[in-house]
Amino acid sequence: MSQVSGRRRAVTILDVARAAGVSRAAVSKVIRDASGVSPAMRARVNAAVQELDYRPSVAARALRGASYTIGLEVPQVGNRFLTQIVEGALEALGDTRYQLMIAPADGREGYGAIEALADRQVDGIVVVSPRVEARWLERLAASVPVVMLGRHDRSERYDTVVGDDTAGAGQVLEHLVGLGHRHIVHLTEDSAVTAIGTGSPHTLRLRAYEDGMAAAGLGALARVVRTGQTEKSAQATMRELLAERPRPTAVFAGHDQLAIGALAAVVEADAGREVSLVGYDNTDLAAHPALSLTSVDQGGPEMGRRAIGMLLERIGGRTEPRHHVIRPSLAVRRSSGPPAHD
Repeated sequence: MSQVSGRRRAVTILDVARAAGVSRAAVSKVIRDASGVSPAMRARVNAAVQELDYRPSVAARALRGASYTIGLEVPQVGNRFLTQIVEGALEALGDTRYQLMIAPADGREGYGAIEALADRQVDGIVVVSPRVEARWLERLAASVPVVMLGRHDRSERYDTVVGDDTAGAGQVLEHLVGLGHRHIVHLTEDSAVTAIGTGSPHTLRLRAYEDGMAAAGLGALARVVRTGQTEKSAQATMRELLAERPRPTAVFAGHDQLAIGALAAVVEADAGREVSLVGYDNTDLAAHPALSLTSVDQGGPEMGRRAIGMLLERIGGRTEPRHHVIRPSLAVRRSSGPPAHD
């Protein structure tokens, strides 16, 4: 192998591809544990990686140079909190040469969207999907800088930007209990999103709800109701709750998209004076006078700005992990008030 200033030349992804007898794209897929790779090809590539002592996080970028594009994977389009994140990211990139490339996962786990960004040779990726496995992200971060936004991981290879979900949900319970509510329902997504140990923000919000109810002496009245990811699903679920007798007097929705769907059902039933509703994210719609939704503000634009700033530091050569937590605050509006009856 050639020598430069007495040191060995860095091994590139192309060297690995030649040694394994495969394409450079195939090597990239094996390194990222992507789909569509045969066991035989995976074995050849891994053998070449070991033989050449390939370090992808350094060598891959050295080979291709900067593309001046940043990837942002989002779970779905239409979520207004994600729009806040995008706005913050664009603001952070305003004085740079970088362009933002957005890849929506369309409600799926997110692997395909993230792989699509990596295959397009972006210089770094901000990941928002909470369902992507941490171990998979660790492997991805070996070849491209990664910042996980929203999930409470403690990785040594990628950074995280999160809101303090425990504190935010605690503020919701303190507010509703302080108003006099006892029958408080937590409306959240399916159990895969709130599974213990995932670091999902919805997991922490659910646990904080349960802890807050217990601390208020209301543990026996705690109730978790599951729904889908969309406003329509939350509206349908809320209709069922409103049909119950007695009705819950307050609902804490896991995020504003669910809260807005639930609010639509409340308006349909003319139950605004009977059911208080609190969301999470404090999107622009929450502040609209026609909705006036009480919601937790976790600083969406600041999250986007911070994630891009940390990613640019990674691209610039920083290797030590950083994990930034944003303190939330509760924006109280007309959708929550004292119970009419309990």
